[in-house]
Amino acid sequence: MVIKVPSPPATPPAPRLSTRTRTRSLLALCTVSALLAAVPPAAHARSADRAPKVLTIAVSQSVDSLSPFLAQRLVSTSVHRLAYEYLTNYDVKDGRTVPGFASAWRASPSKLTWTFTIRGDSRWSDGRPATAEDAAWTFNTMMSDPKAATANGAFTANFRKVTAPDPATLVIELKKPQATMTALDVPILPKHVWEGVDDFSAFNNDERFPVVGNGPFVIADFKVDRYIRLKANKDFWRGAPKVDELLLKYYKDGDAAVAALRKGEVSFVQGLTPAQAASLKSAPDVAVNDAPGRRFFALATNPGARSRDGKTFGNGHPALRDPAVRKALFHATDRKTVVERVFRGHAVEGEGYLPPRFAPYFWRPSAAQRIDYDPAEAAALLDGAGYRKGRDGKRLGKDGRPLSFRILCHATDPNDKAVGKYLQEWWGALGIGLRIDCLDNVSDPWLKGDYDLAFDGWSVNPDPDLVLSIHTCAALPATPEDTGSTDNFICDRRFDELYARQSAEYDPAKRADLVKQLQSRLYDTGYMNVLAYPNAVEAYRTDQISSITTMPEAAGNIWGQDGYWSWWSAVPADGSGDGGSDDGSRRALAIGAGALALLVAAVAGLVAVRRRATVEDRE
Repeated sequence: MVIKVPSPPATPPAPRLSTRTRTRSLLALCTVSALLAAVPPAAHARSADRAPKVLTIAVSQSVDSLSPFLAQRLVSTSVHRLAYEYLTNYDVKDGRTVPGFASAWRASPSKLTWTFTIRGDSRWSDGRPATAEDAAWTFNTMMSDPKAATANGAFTANFRKVTAPDPATLVIELKKPQATMTALDVPILPKHVWEGVDDFSAFNNDERFPVVGNGPFVIADFKVDRYIRLKANKDFWRGAPKVDELLLKYYKDGDAAVAALRKGEVSFVQGLTPAQAASLKSAPDVAVNDAPGRRFFALATNPGARSRDGKTFGNGHPALRDPAVRKALFHATDRKTVVERVFRGHAVEGEGYLPPRFAPYFWRPSAAQRIDYDPAEAAALLDGAGYRKGRDGKRLGKDGRPLSFRILCHATDPNDKAVGKYLQEWWGALGIGLRIDCLDNVSDPWLKGDYDLAFDGWSVNPDPDLVLSIHTCAALPATPEDTGSTDNFICDRRFDELYARQSAEYDPAKRADLVKQLQSRLYDTGYMNVLAYPNAVEAYRTDQISSITTMPEAAGNIWGQDGYWSWWSAVPADGSGDGGSDDGSRRALAIGAGALALLVAAVAGLVAVRRRATVEDRE
């Protein structure tokens, strides 16, 4: 069982007494005085103080963007949770709303005007105060520029006006009531840094480091598909993290990440397969966390890519626009086998769209509505819809050609590949062909609509509005050349009607009922077949991390939380230190150590030789 620390304190702990500074120097002199000058100042401090506490996190997902206006992948949004404050946060125990960038809030009697009190003790990492003006600029930019609304535009689509009458007050006026006003999952950005950006669709926030933020960590460096380095923000209003740095290190191969964990080269690994988790349970100095997750794992169909201007694009198979075909594929997919044989019991069988962890919104189909594994019923549906088998046993499409689909598969996810093989077997028995396209980058064909089906999955927030909004017509791209926030180009008028009603419903019970109706509609259309709710299966080195907070605190995940609690609270174990060699700060430390070694040699009367210390970047 994972070791947990107490929930975040009401008052911030005392700030740390020292921080790690970047140094760059070359050792090229042989005299004692020159050697002393060549040693980086931080090296002197560390030798008298301690080595920096660095935790290395293995990640397998590529960053889509470091711009909060664009980023939608879990690894990117997890970094943003650490680097920026949101207006509100979620309690680590039960997910209720707690203060964040805003210390308090109130609604007008009509609930059309919301006033947030912005805390006065938050500063940007460049030293400037973080104020209501920054929040107003962030929201107004999303409201006025569709490119800035790519990732989180659903939150501001109903905003009429946003103002900051003074540095401590943010006022948001709505067009109609909006139930997500205390769950606006939008990173607040520093106006003085971002207002000079010309094109928000092209700016990825990865050109200048450190990146200015006001969260518990500061993005210090980034190399695509190699690493992201974050340094502790010693001035964070809630208190400085207990570690000096986080290094998110990219591993394309999960087994390589597990091997690195065993060797102590990384501190934490997430997304473990059942076999990997089983092998690590007996490994020395390793703790395995296996808890109900906040994600769903689904089979999504492309109903025909289209944009809001009415144009169609992509090459999705036309047969998947037929509800009978989608329902037949639903009947031909054995979810129980997926849970038992692929996830080895480390998951719950899929039903509704939202995982059971979110109890108020969890929905399951009625007995009459449920689409169970029934190959005979699947065959009957296909026959009735005119997709009959030929003499060779292959089912034919309306064009007279064999019915065959493609499915997008993430090359780094072994679950995708394993489920794909089962689908080939199950659907093959129906006479349907299936090609599994496992790619390192699934985003390009996905955005272009060049796929038939895809393995899909999202992390769900305590408020489900965002993951519901990605299936609305408003989420479609404005034109085929634009990028919308849509997941699979779903545009269903009944779904949109229900979505609008739940978004405006403040009564928790009534809203929960509408959210369940939304899931029912999504289930009945057959666009999304939720196969499983995978557990969060992850592991960490106990000789590097002595304690860390899960969310929910009683039994939850460490990676990808609805907040920054895990890494903000992580307590490094005694003796843990350097967490990797991926940027200039590591080279500086090596050079400093080399200088000290030569100094000792010079004092001892040994012959000093010119040396150059190097540290290779690890892939």
